[in-house]
Amino acid sequence: MKYSFPKLLEVMIEGRGLALASIIDASGSTPQVQGAAAVFSNQGLVAGTVGGGLVEGRTQAIALDSLKDKRARLADFRLDADPADVEGAICGGTVSVLVDPLIADARPAFERALEGFRKRRPGVLLTMVRPLGRGFVRTVREWLPETGFSGPSRPHAGTIGPSDLARVLGDGRPALFKTEDFSVFAEPVWPLPRLIIAGAGHVGKALAHLGNLLDFEVMVIDDRPEFASKENIPDADGLVVGDIAAAVKEVPDSPENYFVIVTRGHRNDAEALRAAIGRGAAYVGMIGSRTKIDLMRREFLDKGWATEEEWGRVRAPIGLEIGSKTVGEIAVSIAAELVRVRAVLAEKGRKKP
Repeated sequence: MKYSFPKLLEVMIEGRGLALASIIDASGSTPQVQGAAAVFSNQGLVAGTVGGGLVEGRTQAIALDSLKDKRARLADFRLDADPADVEGAICGGTVSVLVDPLIADARPAFERALEGFRKRRPGVLLTMVRPLGRGFVRTVREWLPETGFSGPSRPHAGTIGPSDLARVLGDGRPALFKTEDFSVFAEPVWPLPRLIIAGAGHVGKALAHLGNLLDFEVMVIDDRPEFASKENIPDADGLVVGDIAAAVKEVPDSPENYFVIVTRGHRNDAEALRAAIGRGAAYVGMIGSRTKIDLMRREFLDKGWATEEEWGRVRAPIGLEIGSKTVGEIAVSIAAELVRVRAVLAEKGRKKP
């Protein structure tokens, strides 16, 4: 998965006595999609979700059994219970959940996947599922970086071709490939979209916390070391102390960049915006009143710092209109806009021919 799965990788690598449950197939209306995953211990859910409610409850029971006998299982759930059944699910779809208590055996594959994720190198995690009868299965996991799709040592040749892997990665969605003897579940692992927050004041700090919860890689930039510090902003993945505009300019260009400009003054905002605008980012937003933004727009256009089209892509005033007044409310409105933009771009990417 694009956002939460890399965090599950960290849990699986660091922990022991864990079972990974993954929805490898889904059809119809279901509470979670193909690729949703959860990690269970003997005490219950550790991280993630396979949909909550009935599916998650039964999956947890299966996970506990699998942790006892160390055998992987594949369970099918039909979600078409009678509406009178208060414990049943009436979504109407079906899901197949792979529950694997032997994820420690796949640690090398998970580590390579996480390394690729941290170095912003996408790839596909492959899980071969071979039925053993009575719902038991055997699993083998391998990691393929994008650069290895056509390599001579590529696993499962003849089952999954390079074009299949490229399609999975390009769509950003998992896929299940079936043969008579086994199935291969392919999961794309993309780097998280990068949220670059220019300004480590109250709004920047609150937004860094929300960005972390919402599966962004959070970078915070400020020229004040007491503000751009781990003590002040513990949720940031990266902190940069220095000239704000110069640091923004040094961020590598990417369509996965989300720039949020919330510095302490008009001059810093303008310089940070000059460094971010027109670079093909997914999102560029700046805080400020409509008067300030109108004045800045005129300055940018008059001085040739931006075209009308480039300025038109700037989200200013920033955030969704929710009547926000407090720092927390402003951060929520910005975060909501980030999520909406991310979802729209993801949907556009899936619809590409």
